[in-house]
Amino acid sequence: MTPLVVGQLLLPEYSLGLVALSFLISFAGSLVALICAKRMVGADGTTNLAAVACAAVALGGIGIWSMHFIGMLAYRLPVGISYNAPLTVVSLVAAILISGVALYLAGGRRKFSRSGWLAGSLLAGLGVCVMHYMGMFAMNMRASMDFDLAIVALSVAIAITAAAAALWLAFNLRRLPHQIGAAFVMGLAVCTMHYVGMSAASMVCTAAAPVDALAIGGSYMGLTVFGTAGAVLIFIYWVITGNSMDAPAAGRRVRTS
Repeated sequence: MTPLVVGQLLLPEYSLGLVALSFLISFAGSLVALICAKRMVGADGTTNLAAVACAAVALGGIGIWSMHFIGMLAYRLPVGISYNAPLTVVSLVAAILISGVALYLAGGRRKFSRSGWLAGSLLAGLGVCVMHYMGMFAMNMRASMDFDLAIVALSVAIAITAAAAALWLAFNLRRLPHQIGAAFVMGLAVCTMHYVGMSAASMVCTAAAPVDALAIGGSYMGLTVFGTAGAVLIFIYWVITGNSMDAPAAGRRVRTS
């Protein structure tokens, strides 16, 4: 291997297996979020906060954050990369909270709201960008980052557009085949924003990696995140579909009494 020189531009490569996993988890998270979204408002018009929380975790924590983190792990440089744990956790919590607020603004207040949809789209799009670039700054490596601001602006535009499409689809599609198609589009949009955002950065070799006692890393982290996210999605789906099946039965008992 050719020795690295300080100031050298580092050319990235991608693990295609992890890129595929990042799309798969984004698709799955988006689909479960769509299923949760249609249960956010009950028949009596009240907001189901449990469904809002489940949708926020599915969309923000799995469909967006897990996709971004696995996508970060797919990014390979000729230097070692680890990640600052506190920043990584903060980005996860931010993604879930922002997704929950955006979903509530768009359709958690009894009906789909155009003004709420626009506000939620802007909030979610900007939030995704903050989360994404926070994740990039969490990288601990023997390299510094320079950004192409035009590509950064493009990634912001993609994020806001994708958020607007995701929120509209969440509250306007009801049939499962349509939701599957919508989840595919949402997953593709999230991945596009991520990889465009990654391409905005140029990595330049430095003398040494900064010292970070709270850094995390490992060759199996991508599979670990994918497996954990998958288990969380299965649990959310079980909770949501279980509640929806119990509700009609309870309603029938009330009417017959």
